Amino acid sequence: HLGILSSKIHVVWVLACGGTLEDRPRYNKDVCFDPFPFPNSPDALKAKIRAAAEELDALRKQCQADHPGLTLTQIYNVREKIRAKEALNEAEVAIKTEGLVLIVNELHDKIDGLVAQAYGWPADLPDEDILARLVALNAERAAEEKRGLVRWLRPDYQRARAGIVDTQAAVESDAQIAAPLVLETGKTQRPLFPTNEVERTAAVFATLALANTPLDASNIARTFRQGARVEAPIARVLAALARLGHVHSADGKSFILRRAA
Repeated sequence: HLGILSSKIHVVWVLACGGTLEDRPRYNKDVCFDPFPFPNSPDALKAKIRAAAEELDALRKQCQADHPGLTLTQIYNVREKIRAKEALNEAEVAIKTEGLVLIVNELHDKIDGLVAQAYGWPADLPDEDILARLVALNAERAAEEKRGLVRWLRPDYQRARAGIVDTQAAVESDAQIAAPLVLETGKTQRPLFPTNEVERTAAVFATLALANTPLDASNIARTFRQGARVEAPIARVLAALARLGHVHSADGKSFILRRAA
């Protein structure tokens, strides 16, 4: 779990879903962790992710033990400058050495590759595609829960706390993948089209999931209060979903969700 939560895939999700404190990202458990769809990977791959995460954790702790004034913020600020190919000042060069920043970076790259493999995705996906895939996976997990399948992270602990004694009742519990990004239906007033990119993807995905015929950006825009004003962002979401293979279009304008066989 530490490896997955340390990966680029989770960071992209957090930066899109979480709040901010002044100009800094804020990790909100209810939107960053609870709806985040963890990969369903084989035990051998889980062991590799676990080993890499433990190696990263041990390395950082050792660096801080050897240099008591060194902070994780300093280590990661220098890492970001190195990745951006920015010049380091004298103090940052010292942090790079004391914090073994290049090794920290290599371990993160290793974790990112393993976690992408756990999802079955390419390791070099752009952020937009990562978000679209995570939202789609969130929706799939929500559908699974409605059928009674809950992918617990800590089954014994979570099911006991929820008072669940049989698998069939699992769907009634507060599961890890509660999927709050899936839109509610049946409201008389049209909803507002979200401003958050993840929620926008979820909104379009949910609208397509309820449709029996292909929809274009104009059709979907009419289901939201802003109407034609949100056609352009909806069209961008549709293009991303089509590129990822989640939707099908016969004419390049109208789209329908691909259904599992």
